[in-house]
Amino acid sequence: MYTEDYHKSRYLVIIDKIKEEIEKGNFNPGERLPSETELAKQFKVSRSTVREALRSLEQDSIITKKHGIGTFINQKPLYSNGIEELFSVTDLIQRGGQTPGTRLIFSDYLTPNSQEIEKLKLKENEKILMVKRIRTSNQEPLVYCIDKIPEHLLPKGCTLDRESIFDFLEDKANVKIDYATTDIETISYLPEISDSLKCDKETPLLVLKQSHYDEKDQLILYSINYFRSDNFSFHVFRKRLK
Repeated sequence: MYTEDYHKSRYLVIIDKIKEEIEKGNFNPGERLPSETELAKQFKVSRSTVREALRSLEQDSIITKKHGIGTFINQKPLYSNGIEELFSVTDLIQRGGQTPGTRLIFSDYLTPNSQEIEKLKLKENEKILMVKRIRTSNQEPLVYCIDKIPEHLLPKGCTLDRESIFDFLEDKANVKIDYATTDIETISYLPEISDSLKCDKETPLLVLKQSHYDEKDQLILYSINYFRSDNFSFHVFRKRLK
């Protein structure tokens, strides 16, 4: 029992020491950590203790182990937001004190597939406005956005370019989004999207799939936003029901 408790306390100390080194700037984001053997010598503990500490740090997304390469310090997320409040990507970037920008990839009216017809509850022969954009922060790519809007909501020939999607709908369609349902998932490397966001193959993407509704519960917009997982973290406030 003594040995087990001692080992546990030692690995917690190593976790704190590595975090402290990161805070001091001795270990920088993207930098490779010393090997387990080197860390064991540095902190005067066994390799198993170091391994346990690194496992915990990886679970907390502080480090990433790349097979055959080494262990690296993760970039601390630039943006950490609760998703209880509904806001646009533009708002999110501005709240982080950065300057938002947009790179338009595609914007046109398309014939929807069967899944889109069902998802957006489209009328017969109705098209959708499909918009693909890269949202930037201080000119650096941050979010890959795909937005789909039913044609009947928009003035004829109206297209979205660089403005906030929420502002666009209010100004052009006189529609105000009231709430959204959101599915969150992580996915691995997608060539087109990951490359556009300057992500390497080891960096997963954080995906938010959202259905947006007006105050009459009418579906207005379906969006898929791909976030760099090394720049974003989202959290949810939850309260226990009595």
